[in-house]
Amino acid sequence: MSSEETAAPSKATPDDDGMTWWYRWLCKIAGVLGGISCAVSGVWNCVTVNPLNIAAGVWMVLNAFVLFLCEVPFCCQFIEFANAIAARADKLKPWQKALFYCGMALFPVFLSFSFTTLFGNAIAFATGVLYGLASLGKKGDAVTYARLQHQKQGDEERMAGAANGAPE
Repeated sequence: MSSEETAAPSKATPDDDGMTWWYRWLCKIAGVLGGISCAVSGVWNCVTVNPLNIAAGVWMVLNAFVLFLCEVPFCCQFIEFANAIAARADKLKPWQKALFYCGMALFPVFLSFSFTTLFGNAIAFATGVLYGLASLGKKGDAVTYARLQHQKQGDEERMAGAANGAPE
C-alpha cells in the first residue's frame, strides 16, 4: 500500500457527524432562508432614527453575511477568504454551529426587541436549533430499546428478590 492509501482513512470527513444527506440539506436551506430573512429585516430595521434599531439592523445584516459565508460559500465567490472560512465552518461540530447561530440570532433581539428583529432572526435561530438537534444523534432502533427494557426488568426482579427473601 502506498502512503496515500494509508493516509486516506485517517482523514476526518464532515459526514462523521451522524447527519443524513437530507438533514444536512435541510440545515443548509434553513441557513439560506435565515440569511435572506436576516438581510431583509436588517435593512428594514436600519430605516429608523433609533440608534439601537440601527445597531440591531447592522448586526442582522452581518448575521446574514456569516450565514451565507458558512452555509453557501459559492454565493460569496467575490471574497477571497470565503472558501477558507467555509472549510473551517464545515469542520465544526453541530453543537458548535448551533451555539454560534443561536447566539448570533439572539443578540439583535436583546439589543432592540421588536417584531422586525424577532421575526427576522427566527429562521436563523431555527437553523441553530436544527444543528442542535443534529448534535443529539440518531434515534435508537426498536430492537436495542427492547433489549434494554428486558435487561432492566431482569435487574429489577433480581433486586426485588434479593430485598424480599435473601438475607445478607
